[in-house]
Amino acid sequence: MKILVTGGLGYIGSHTVVKLIENKDEVVIVDNLFNSKLVVLDRIESITGVRPTFYQNDVQDAEKLDAIFAKERPEAVIHFAGYKAVGESVAKPLMYYQNNLESTFVLLRCMEKYHCNNIVFSSSATVYGLPDSVPVTEESPVKSATSPYGETKVMIERILSDVAAVHPEMNVALLRYFNPIGAHKSGLLGEDPNGIPNNLLPYINRVACGLLDHLNVFGNDYPTPDGTGVRDYIHVVDLAQGHLLALKKLQSNPGLVIYNLGTGKGTSVLEVIQAYEKATGVKIPYEIKERRPGDVPENYASTDKARRELGFKCQYNVEDACLDGYNFQKAELERNK
Repeated sequence: MKILVTGGLGYIGSHTVVKLIENKDEVVIVDNLFNSKLVVLDRIESITGVRPTFYQNDVQDAEKLDAIFAKERPEAVIHFAGYKAVGESVAKPLMYYQNNLESTFVLLRCMEKYHCNNIVFSSSATVYGLPDSVPVTEESPVKSATSPYGETKVMIERILSDVAAVHPEMNVALLRYFNPIGAHKSGLLGEDPNGIPNNLLPYINRVACGLLDHLNVFGNDYPTPDGTGVRDYIHVVDLAQGHLLALKKLQSNPGLVIYNLGTGKGTSVLEVIQAYEKATGVKIPYEIKERRPGDVPENYASTDKARRELGFKCQYNVEDACLDGYNFQKAELERNK
């Protein structure tokens, strides 16, 4: 199958591209390198022996994306492209709404024009807002999200659902991620954002390697066992495998399907720090700060539906992800010397 992957050089995208190539799929990547690096293309080739077709374009550029569809004629799309930092979205809401929604509109118009009827969307557990109870299931209510970033996910899910409702030939998988962490075992792919990281594990990685002095823990007064936020941390390689399984599901023409991708277990920020120290032997200094706007106390997944319908099962735990992330960061420092 030929699959167009938007944002395919990003953190989750690149790991998914490796899985697709290993599955003998043909991959076309569209990425504007806003929060990714061109060297990732070389690393995908090093891991797989295959260099995927790459276009350095913004998905919002309708003319260029149309030309890519006309030339490549993909059979399916995995849509990762979009801004993703919760805190930044609170500070810059217009930027997030413009980028994340417009890129989706342009993509769907191209898919409709060129009869590409399969899409896997990179959604998020943020669509559950402040959940009524945990673990959340796919039947848990979708709410007004707690940040503009999350709200774009809610809106795009609704758009895709409406499109699928009037196009019976359209197959849509909404994958609601929980918290991806870790890196590829090779040490070649991992989460390496530009600037100061917004996510927990890449920040810890930089503290562990001496690039940052300490970790800021935002809030220790949540109604959780140790007062810090609880999340469902899933190894990025397991998450990438979930996309492969979702594509397989779409080949059975199911219409619209929705799956949580997580471990089914909640882990607090302090527990992540402890797991990291145990896995790597590196002490992580941290300071408690005020809560961040847009964060919820506790959110973790019920993964029963994904296991039942996709055969999805995580192979790695939090300690595995911490060690892989640390090894990636160390290797990256060596490569950049």
